Amino acid sequence: MTPTLELACDLIRRPSVTPLDEGCQHLMAERLMAIGFHVDHLRFDDVDNLWAVRGDEGPILCFAGHTDVVPTGPEDKWQIPPFSAIVRDGMLHGRGAADMKGSLAAMVVACERFVAENPDHKGRIAFLITSDEEGPAINGTVKVVEWLEARNEKITWCVVGEPSSTNKTGDTIKNGRRGSLGCWLTVKGVQGHVAYPHLADNPIHKVAPALAELSAEHWDNGNDFFPATSFQVSNINGGTGATNVIPGEVQIIFNFRFSTEVTEEQLRSRTEAILDKHGLDYDIDWRLSGHPFLTSEGPLVESAVKAISDAAGFETELSTAGGTSDGRFIAPTGAQVVELGPVNATIHKVDECVNAEDLNLLTDMYEGVLKGLLTDG
Repeated sequence: MTPTLELACDLIRRPSVTPLDEGCQHLMAERLMAIGFHVDHLRFDDVDNLWAVRGDEGPILCFAGHTDVVPTGPEDKWQIPPFSAIVRDGMLHGRGAADMKGSLAAMVVACERFVAENPDHKGRIAFLITSDEEGPAINGTVKVVEWLEARNEKITWCVVGEPSSTNKTGDTIKNGRRGSLGCWLTVKGVQGHVAYPHLADNPIHKVAPALAELSAEHWDNGNDFFPATSFQVSNINGGTGATNVIPGEVQIIFNFRFSTEVTEEQLRSRTEAILDKHGLDYDIDWRLSGHPFLTSEGPLVESAVKAISDAAGFETELSTAGGTSDGRFIAPTGAQVVELGPVNATIHKVDECVNAEDLNLLTDMYEGVLKGLLTDG
């Protein structure tokens, strides 16, 4: 078994369901300290975080990721116990194998190999690891970034180990992500008997035309890197459960996944203008999960593309599709950010697994990025 696979198995066997870390970060820290990293363990509320850095000056190449995993679901549905970390038929099975303990192992081993060959490398190498990515994401990366900003520490380049690939490891780099803006809308009416609608005011009837207009609205055209902004209703709740009662209010939850062509403020104001046009009595609660970010070009993208080509022999694709990641907290500091990790086909599923050889290939890719940015050759 290769060093990357051994470390991945050690990490998977620790049941670090959000926000637990279960010693994963200390295991990584021991390996990093052995090759000259200075380590800070940062705990905010119930969340463990790790900042580790090697070198004293120059640009920082940061590997970012999370040790927490999502719940397993019914363990009796798994063919192989979710925290046993078994390799079978070339696949490493376990919760976190793809998302993202396999990537963490590849990052650590890539650094060990790189430092052994380049002990006096240029710049600095860092790790920013949290146990709060799969949870509320309140006391994790965002707090570490605030801590770094207070110390005037700036990440130059950041590789996030999220499972970015589609069919084979390295076929896709996420060089940006759409923003995510959620809304909790309550529309008020007057409860009453369905047989006497003139004595009531049905909020579902009143909001329906507004929702139709919002769903038909053209928010932007997107651009070369992002699709057009999308509006999706995810929940509608109203009524008492009885068939003969007009509800007094209705709650609607919807979400925008938005490009760099429109701002959070514009989406809010345009939405509220439509609601006001329909004469609704409403309360509204907006929640921004993250602004869109994009690293369209530059040394990090170039090094990642070359590293994949050198290791795997094919050209990768740049993409901004998918959900959010902790890159949304790092990019606003001015860092170039990409996501590079294994195939994402089984993430969050029962029987999560990853091709074992792909983790060795990913190690080569991460080492290639290190060489491309922190050496002269």
